[in-house]
Amino acid sequence: MTRRLLLAALANCAALRAQISMDNLRRQHPRLIALDPDIARIRKLIRTDPAAKSVYARLVAEADKIMAEPPVEYKLIGPRLLEKSRTALRRVYTLALIYRLDGERTILTRIVDELRAVSKFPDWNPSHFLDTAEMTHAFAIAYDWLYNVLSPEEREWIRKAIVEKGLDPALEIYENRRSWTRVSHNWNQVCNGGITLGALAIAEDEPARSESVMRSALESIPRAMRSYAPDGGWNEGPGYWHYATRYNVYFLAGLETALGTDFGLSQMKGFDKAGEFRVYFSSPAGKTFNYADASDALGPSEEMFWLARRFKEPVYAWQQAQLLAARPQAHALDLVWWPGITQSPQSADWPLHKFYEGVQTAFLRGSWTDANTMWVGVKGGDNKSNHAHLDLGSFVLDSQGVRWAMDFGPDDYNLPAYFGNRRWNYYRLRTESHNTVLIDNENQDPKGEAHLVVSDLKPEMARVTFDLSGAYPGKLARHERTVLFKERKTVTVRDEIDAPQPVEALWGMVTDAEVRLDGTRALLRKSGKALTARLVSPPDAKFETVPTQPPPPQNQNTGTRKLVVRLPGKVKRVKIEVEMSDGE
Repeated sequence: MTRRLLLAALANCAALRAQISMDNLRRQHPRLIALDPDIARIRKLIRTDPAAKSVYARLVAEADKIMAEPPVEYKLIGPRLLEKSRTALRRVYTLALIYRLDGERTILTRIVDELRAVSKFPDWNPSHFLDTAEMTHAFAIAYDWLYNVLSPEEREWIRKAIVEKGLDPALEIYENRRSWTRVSHNWNQVCNGGITLGALAIAEDEPARSESVMRSALESIPRAMRSYAPDGGWNEGPGYWHYATRYNVYFLAGLETALGTDFGLSQMKGFDKAGEFRVYFSSPAGKTFNYADASDALGPSEEMFWLARRFKEPVYAWQQAQLLAARPQAHALDLVWWPGITQSPQSADWPLHKFYEGVQTAFLRGSWTDANTMWVGVKGGDNKSNHAHLDLGSFVLDSQGVRWAMDFGPDDYNLPAYFGNRRWNYYRLRTESHNTVLIDNENQDPKGEAHLVVSDLKPEMARVTFDLSGAYPGKLARHERTVLFKERKTVTVRDEIDAPQPVEALWGMVTDAEVRLDGTRALLRKSGKALTARLVSPPDAKFETVPTQPPPPQNQNTGTRKLVVRLPGKVKRVKIEVEMSDGE
């Protein structure tokens, strides 16, 4: 960021802080996210809309299950209480919404039992502040949504827990301007979002604390929101897109309902395109391009309904509605933010292919309507990004409803120094486990970056080329990776490499398909489908497979292998070209 832009951003933060006033606070409860008119609207909705009725039925079934479960206990997993915080939060949203809709007194009792147990925890694990923020969020929603049916004594101890275990630890961090207040990744939005909801919930009783929290949060959160610029991408990958964006939305929605404004934050550059990015990183086979610490699972994301409403973009709502219809998961806020209209990308005339400048990632697809169409995601990016792997140039490939070229995603966060000095020792994070070219069996530079140099995104012939020379500075003079998508049915990956000294170059693609090799041809089979990979260049190379099992206790990657292109020796200049198409 230039000095001029930085000064402008800081000035904007100061202007936001100056606008905070408790005079604008909605005096009555509920004031957070779901107001009483929303409940009346949802009651009508589940009587008249079969899809909404189905979501409601799933939430009722989930509530019934929760009723039979004991409250969460204080138990760390590694350094984290996060699983317990998330369980409590999910229970509160589900039970509290069903109570507001149906008024069943036993549900209220169960929520209070959960809160009472958690209020007696020694702390909410502020050393890993995500845990504290999510638990504060849970208490904020319970306190606000149920305020009018809680006894004065219950309100008092819930409020006390929010202050002592949530706001006060956060204020210490805010006052010292450290930790998550200064970062631009998901920790910023989650911590600011959860704590701000806690402050808004009890603002009339704790005006000084609450105002201080909100002023600090408004100064901090633009740091993370600038990460969506210029076009909505998120460099932490699709899993953390969901985590960061949902909390960004909770934060903005809470401000809007409690104070009547989001202070213009939703207008920050790129945020309106965050939902578009999710649509594009989702494959027709129902998976994601799971770069960084992300799984390839594609589930519903309730914030897509809010984004659809806020930015009048019915395609966002279309994707969420499709996923809710196909997946068992649902969230209470799906009903709160239920859309008025939906529209498919096809009918909205969205282009088939898209490149995201901010994260240097491209998505190419054959169709918006055919679940069996070919689809590829390929990335340049920045190895310094939070949660990044050393994977510049990596790609994933789906076709016929099957993932052929895969990314393993993360390993166990509790492995020793997973986020520390052993991170690049773990197989799933190293370059060798990704679908790129491995040079001399070494990792890419952890500070490396790769940028797009060519983009030609015609429907029948799409091409992107990334400059990957920064992956191995000093070792490679030139490395360009081109992904060519021809006639919506063939993907070609071409690597052109020049090196000042001879290097070993190993092209690779991880798959969980069965692989049959025949020199320059590899036949992949999976789920009754077939894909053929043909080695076009160089003529003296051949396909092989190599194992993908690292030493324990790392994940053993059962059932996978890596298809590689083996050259006869070291090279100073080479073009490796592999063409992949459906069938035998």
